[in-house]
Amino acid sequence: MPVFLGANDCHLRFLESHFNITIIAKEASVLVEKGADYLVEVIMELAGLCRDKEYIDQRDLETVLRLHRVENDEVQIDHSSLVALDSPHIVVKTRTRNQANYIRALENNELVFSIGPAGTGKTFLAVAWAVSLFERGVVNKIVLVKPVVEAGEKLGFLPGDIKEKVDPYFKPLYDALLFMLPGERAKKLIDQSTIEIAPLAYMRGRTLDYSIAILDEAQNTTAMQMKMFLTRLGAHSRAVVTGDLTQVDLEDPEASGLLKVQEILRGINGVEFVYLDSSDVVRHRLVSDIIKAYDSHKSKV
Repeated sequence: MPVFLGANDCHLRFLESHFNITIIAKEASVLVEKGADYLVEVIMELAGLCRDKEYIDQRDLETVLRLHRVENDEVQIDHSSLVALDSPHIVVKTRTRNQANYIRALENNELVFSIGPAGTGKTFLAVAWAVSLFERGVVNKIVLVKPVVEAGEKLGFLPGDIKEKVDPYFKPLYDALLFMLPGERAKKLIDQSTIEIAPLAYMRGRTLDYSIAILDEAQNTTAMQMKMFLTRLGAHSRAVVTGDLTQVDLEDPEASGLLKVQEILRGINGVEFVYLDSSDVVRHRLVSDIIKAYDSHKSKV
């Protein structure tokens, strides 16, 4: 039974999040809601797997889910309200169908690209999911990365130490973290480097094991920088890449690594691209209208 449940019942929590359903472990039994036959099949398959292996991890769970083709689209749940993070401090839920697709993609893949305009929750939901994996013991480290294009990725000319130099560029990530975690705990985890916030240039040569890495503002990477980041993944790690292709700050927008990676990695097992649009904007109502107006104007030019 402990093998099936996982450390701190993390496997159970993963299945609950995936199916948006409550599962209760009682002695040697697992109780699910009446009518959840799709989940019973998955549990039986996992139980068989536990008899053959001394240890199963989240990748095993995901493999079983893929084999059974039991995704949330097939079980008639509320598509616009999936839980990205459920902790004593905060509960974060999706608010649109595309955002729900985003969370499902994060549940079922090791590498997810989230592409869409400002205000659609790309970064916010990625950080929520990262904190969720960390709190459930699925990963031991959260790495938040961003290309600091405005500073040319050469931070030497800016005053102060590395933290002082990059803090202004990482404000959105800090804000999301402080929303997910109590301030003192977030600060402690950052001080311990359990949560790491760093410019993309500082990722070169590293291997990230048992980690979840988020590359934010990925539209401002070159093709080589994108490849460098993606090849940092080590054992039992995941990555989320977010970006807005309408806000490329590179001298040549066509050189964006986020633009090119869609052609290179599409169709690879374990990789999924999720697209959000103006209908997913959760900021002020005017933001959605502004995005639509710009898109309309661009199509006329």
